[in-house]
Amino acid sequence: MSFIKPNRREVLQYGGAAAIALSASGALAAPKKGGTLRMGKAHGGTTDSYDPGTHENGFMLDFTHTMNNYLTEVNADGSVSGELAESWEASDDAATWTFKLRDAEFHNGDKVTAADVIASINHHRGEDTSSAAKPILEDISEIMAKGDDVVVVELASGNADFPFILSDYHLPIGPSKDGVVDWDSGIGAGPYMLETFEPGVRAKFKRFDAYWKKDRAHFDAVEMLSIVDPTARTNALVTGEVDVIDRVELKTVNLLKRRKNINVQTTDGTQHYTFVMDTRAAPYSDVNVRLALKHAVNREELVSKILQGYGSVGNDHPIGRGQPFFAADLDQRSYDPDKAKFHLKEAGMDKLDVTLKSSDAAFAGAVDAAVLFSESAKGANINMKIERVPNDGYWSNVWMQEPFCACYWGGRPTVDWMMSTAYKGGVNWNDAYWTNERFDKVLLEARSELDSAKRAEMYTELQGLVRDDGGTIIPMFAQYVFAMSDKVAHGEKMAANWDLDGGRWAERWSFA
Repeated sequence: MSFIKPNRREVLQYGGAAAIALSASGALAAPKKGGTLRMGKAHGGTTDSYDPGTHENGFMLDFTHTMNNYLTEVNADGSVSGELAESWEASDDAATWTFKLRDAEFHNGDKVTAADVIASINHHRGEDTSSAAKPILEDISEIMAKGDDVVVVELASGNADFPFILSDYHLPIGPSKDGVVDWDSGIGAGPYMLETFEPGVRAKFKRFDAYWKKDRAHFDAVEMLSIVDPTARTNALVTGEVDVIDRVELKTVNLLKRRKNINVQTTDGTQHYTFVMDTRAAPYSDVNVRLALKHAVNREELVSKILQGYGSVGNDHPIGRGQPFFAADLDQRSYDPDKAKFHLKEAGMDKLDVTLKSSDAAFAGAVDAAVLFSESAKGANINMKIERVPNDGYWSNVWMQEPFCACYWGGRPTVDWMMSTAYKGGVNWNDAYWTNERFDKVLLEARSELDSAKRAEMYTELQGLVRDDGGTIIPMFAQYVFAMSDKVAHGEKMAANWDLDGGRWAERWSFA
């Protein structure tokens, strides 16, 4: 067995050393305690629920990180460290993982135990679960307790990325009874206690004074507001109704930058914007139609006009340039109407008529991006009708319901995690309903391959299969762009695995 423990940086971070924040002047300073932070979020829907397996938007991602703790945590530098797991051991084949729990408690005063961890993870397993985390946990063959503070997980095959997976926002640890977690109780072990929750409207929290991370959770209280409309969200920040907003409207970001009391922040990450096709439905069931549409989008134009340069072109697979195992050798796809026409001809068509449904709920500027896509597609004899649909209910009524629509993905820290969540045949969030036997076979083999060179070859093949056969058009990777009052302070480096410091702004930030 090989022992894995926090590195020196993580020991300093969790061992009681004071956290570091930036003051308004940019100088390093210890964070202040107190105040209520008000966050304006671009997401949130009336169908949102406490069940973490159902969480699928940015509001609920931040909601669950504010209220809960996980076994592991992704740090600002992209590494993984223990959260409720104080340490862990892995067998030499990475198929057996043993987690030692730290001394922590839930908001109701109960101690976090191995039974709670097992019940929380099992909530996402089994045939009856509809959790979005089911595919990333399918390799678990057995999970058991050794006393109250040790959890042993047996995998069907080795997975060197397993500690990363346990940081997934769907996998918080909740208090259990008789092997079941009552998620509707709203009780977690995180930095803040839930006071009120109105789905699609707001959530209010107050600091959990018994939180084990004594150098975190600096605000007295946190309020999250769902403000989907970008203009309303910007106005809320400018007028002081909120202290922070995500998804700054890029068309007006330069105007926001001119305001002396507002700071615009950017982080590079795995976030990517997509147009997804239902590969079960004609004409998208024909791979040549899918390739025609992939060649008919002007990626550079979208990065320039939609992202205002805050991003980079995508290559129709979900792995970003800064990630380990990015397939740099794959030719970058570009706008090529002649190739698009060639693939239409291969599909037996001279022209193509399609309808693309879009909403700015999918991503900021999604409707404008769809219009630009339709304009570039004309050069390939593709008539693309753009249908703007309401923001409210987009994720329940349009995404995975309509055959061609806009979408966004926050990405995942590892190739296996991303591919297992959204591209493996039959998983809940495979929004293109794409199935490829070769892909599924290599994905499984790569997970347990401990030779990095061989694993890189396998992951390059997977990215190529998604690019050339998949039903997802990924024209651009977007930076996270958010804005805050100059009264808000944050760490010198912010995490980029999710927006807003990895979704952990509530516990990591403070007022200056």
